[in-house]
Amino acid sequence: MFAFLKRLKRRTDAAPGEVRARGLFAGASVDVAHAPEHSVVVPTSEALLRQLEWTVIRRLDGQLQGDYRTLFRGAGLMLADLREYQAHDDVRHIDWNVTARMQTPYVREHQEDREMTAWFLMDLSGSVDFGSGVISKRTLAIECVGVLSRLLTKHGNRIGALLYTGAGAHANVVIPARSGRRQVLHLLERMTRAESVKQTQETDLGKLLIDAQSILKRRSTVFVLSDFLSQPGWDRALNQLARRHEVVAIRLFDPIETVLPNNGLLVMQDAETGEQIFIDSHDKAFRQRFAEQAVLREQQLREYFANAGVDCLELQTDEPLDQALVRFTRLRKRRSQLAADATASTSESVQASTTANTLVGH
Repeated sequence: MFAFLKRLKRRTDAAPGEVRARGLFAGASVDVAHAPEHSVVVPTSEALLRQLEWTVIRRLDGQLQGDYRTLFRGAGLMLADLREYQAHDDVRHIDWNVTARMQTPYVREHQEDREMTAWFLMDLSGSVDFGSGVISKRTLAIECVGVLSRLLTKHGNRIGALLYTGAGAHANVVIPARSGRRQVLHLLERMTRAESVKQTQETDLGKLLIDAQSILKRRSTVFVLSDFLSQPGWDRALNQLARRHEVVAIRLFDPIETVLPNNGLLVMQDAETGEQIFIDSHDKAFRQRFAEQAVLREQQLREYFANAGVDCLELQTDEPLDQALVRFTRLRKRRSQLAADATASTSESVQASTTANTLVGH
């Protein structure tokens, strides 16, 4: 993003005496005059979990997963869908009877059993510390993990996590998968204590995804929580991870990362490298080009997720967490219904083809 900004404005130091609040705009943090400050009071993991149980989890309980089945595809006994074979599919999932009838390879997808293992890949690098309102992207990520973890462990599922804070080139903390409320509290405690580290280069999200491939031995449901502001190339690692696991991308973003506010002179600072640039947000043409770059990035992210076959849950810092989760759940349920209808249509086509072949044979 700075490459785009440098073509428009020259780099300079911040004006003395200016009131600042460090944040992130589409890849660069911004020191915005009169921006709200975040509270430094950090609740304990127990207090945070109790708060989430009363404010969010009670509303969502039973919506993200049923008594016996989840909304995710994976290993199980109940057939969920039949679809044509793709290059990255496991040949063990090929339905040979349907393949023989349709003369085209088909694979079977099953509804995943209730008991599953879920992993949270947490990007806690410097760019997620930003939030233009009361809640930062980092706080939103911790609350989301707390809600999903409690909902999963209440039904006996196991949860684990990989935390990336920007220190070094790999995941800094690995929390083995376990079940129970104590595991949720332990996970929240480690995430709250993990501090982002200033470094001399951008986050490399691809390294975290590659680490997950080597650590996660069994098929699992993987939640990738990040703002996806990273060095290029992470989409290839996401594709590889999605071939073996059920992956859900949870994108964290702030509304002013897509629309630059008209606040006059601003000092934009990269949240990870510390590089600064001085801009004039009164320039309407500049704000328009900024918005166009944000739209292009949105399109690129959607393309990456679509190519990997990954659903994306978008969490915005100014939107209630339960509303975003309910909306995502309804979309997945709708997709499951459409998949069931498609499965029924495919079965009817297979039966019709078999009947026609039988009649021709006679």
